[in-house]
Amino acid sequence: MSMNASSVVILTLESLGLSNVYIYPAFLLGLLTYLLIMFCNLLVLTTIAWSKKLHKPMFILLFNLPISDMVGATAFFPQLIISIVTQNRLISHPACVTQAFLIHVYGTGNLLILSAMAYDRYIAICSPLRYNTIMTPHNLMRIIILIWVCNLSLMVPLISMLKRFKICRTHIVDLYCNNPSLLKLACEDTRLNNYYGLFTIVLVQGGPLLIILYTYVQILRTCLMTNQSEARRKAIQTCGSHLVVCLILEINTLVTLIAHRIESVSPFVRRALGLSVLVFPPFLDPIIYGLKTAELKQGIKMLLKRSVGSSKM
Repeated sequence: MSMNASSVVILTLESLGLSNVYIYPAFLLGLLTYLLIMFCNLLVLTTIAWSKKLHKPMFILLFNLPISDMVGATAFFPQLIISIVTQNRLISHPACVTQAFLIHVYGTGNLLILSAMAYDRYIAICSPLRYNTIMTPHNLMRIIILIWVCNLSLMVPLISMLKRFKICRTHIVDLYCNNPSLLKLACEDTRLNNYYGLFTIVLVQGGPLLIILYTYVQILRTCLMTNQSEARRKAIQTCGSHLVVCLILEINTLVTLIAHRIESVSPFVRRALGLSVLVFPPFLDPIIYGLKTAELKQGIKMLLKRSVGSSKM
């Protein structure tokens, strides 16, 4: 039986496979993970907004990363936590589409933001004398607007194209809704959507990857050529943590999306990688940047001290 995608259809997400013994531990783990993600990312946001010393291009670009991370975490965790407690994996089609849209916006946003941050570090390290000329407030605002405009311009058509299909199935093959899993519900020719999906993968994955590889090759070259060991150490430390974040997101996202198009890939592996995309970057980003970036780390300490001091008064 086929159903119109615009009607309120109830879908079933892939089972979590939890026995009764593990329901409440899983609920607590999911809730604590979500609260920790939100707290750490809000702490980074508040610190950057509060500390005038952090009102620099690098940190203003970084300001966008917690926003994107919180969008992804909020799209995924509340629905997951509720389904663990109720043992109900049902979700309406509109809610599923909304979740898919927000998750894709999160993934694309992170890749674009990390690319912009790599470009900022490239200018700062390879062309320090031109940094203030290139990364002006006007240009910085243009970069941020471009990030979000490109993100929405790619993701809105990707999800909107799902509306034209009749639905023949109601089982989502993943633990959360995404474009590939929603496409598998359709009973019509989905080639146009698949072509556009591949186009977005190449553009969103390939573009940032080329930018990151080019900038880091140039950064590494500059660091090796400089005679200042302290400057070299600081640059490699800052860029090293950034590169770890980039690679985690790039590899996991790419493998997860490609796995949907290769039948021989284990569904368990695909789901595990897909889950890691939504758990590890939002969890690790504020920790990595908060611990490895000296100025941000100092700003967080000062903010926490001030908050503790105010609460004692």
